[in-house]
Amino acid sequence: MSELRAIRTLWQREVKKFLREKPRLLNAFCQPLLWLFIFGTGLRFSPAMAGYNYQEFIFPGLVCQAMLFTAMFMGVSVIWDREFGFLKEILVSPVRRPCIFLGKMFGISTDVMLQGLIIIPFGLLIGVQLDPGMVLQALPIMLLITFGLVCIGLSFASLMKSFEGFGLIQTFINLPMFFLSGALFPLSNVPAWLRTVSYANPLTYGVDALRTVMMGDAWTPLFPMHVSIGVLLFFDIVMFSFGTYAFGRTE
Repeated sequence: MSELRAIRTLWQREVKKFLREKPRLLNAFCQPLLWLFIFGTGLRFSPAMAGYNYQEFIFPGLVCQAMLFTAMFMGVSVIWDREFGFLKEILVSPVRRPCIFLGKMFGISTDVMLQGLIIIPFGLLIGVQLDPGMVLQALPIMLLITFGLVCIGLSFASLMKSFEGFGLIQTFINLPMFFLSGALFPLSNVPAWLRTVSYANPLTYGVDALRTVMMGDAWTPLFPMHVSIGVLLFFDIVMFSFGTYAFGRTE
């Protein structure tokens, strides 16, 4: 019971930090809108996108982008906690380290899900047919994407000693994952070597699953839904295992 209370306390701490930081909430609104209405409008009439409403096409990818960037950025909380002594206090407590990692993961995952949910209503402005059934189908997919991404951020933050080092790693991971996920362009139109690299990216399967749910018959999925869900589950298990190992080595 004490470890369950510790997990809940760490979860509440991360959520309260997120809700109290107004600039971060403002960024949750502004960044996806810039991509959706400026970048999306600019490429809407590209010949490469014939047959698609480009803004509707990139909308699921932008939901994933918001979750990816937030998950990676908030991994820095481990370094902040180490810097200000909070991490040392919880590490010397009788709570096991996997439970501490779990509490932080749940807290940051809640923040990331809120970030993704903030964006979804904007789909109405570009013609996405939002309905409760579609949102309910999208939520489990978003949750699977979130857990793996949060574990990546926490894992590398646990191994890093400085904000600068984590910033470099964050950029090195974020941009390739995003641009190779098919969020901005259909992978059916790219060279075979680029498609092969993209298929090795777990976010590709998350974007494709979300696009299948949100676009319906307007989109031909790259993978069957059960394949995408299976890959995301495997990704979550691997990253959680690596994350608990990395966090267990932190000092």
